Amino acid sequence: MAKVQFYGTGRRKKSIARVRLVPGSGNITINDRSMDDYFNYDTLKVKAKEPLVITDTLGNYDVIVKVEGGGYTGQAGAIRHGISRALLKADNELRPTLKKAGMLTRDPRMKERKKYGLKKARRAPQFSKR
Repeated sequence: MAKVQFYGTGRRKKSIARVRLVPGSGNITINDRSMDDYFNYDTLKVKAKEPLVITDTLGNYDVIVKVEGGGYTGQAGAIRHGISRALLKADNELRPTLKKAGMLTRDPRMKERKKYGLKKARRAPQFSKR
């Protein structure tokens, strides 16, 4: 018997998360590690679990994530986006709830490019009159 799986890809800044939802007991695995091992801060754990909490599906699915790129905050946002998209494929009736919470919208903010003559994107060299 083939197991039912739901896939979703989430992105934020430079992070890309490939999320797989499998019916199960609610275990969350990120890059072959438990969520508690992967994220040091509780705020990141809460952010990643948010779609499951809002839709009351926290204990219904095992979440398996492969995430790469960016920092931990961007990765948590990408996981959140990926879980939301996978939940939509599992049950399309969750769409209004997720949409209202803003979970389906990809965060468009990216790092601004460095400009020539400046030290960073906007930081100019120190000015001296003499």
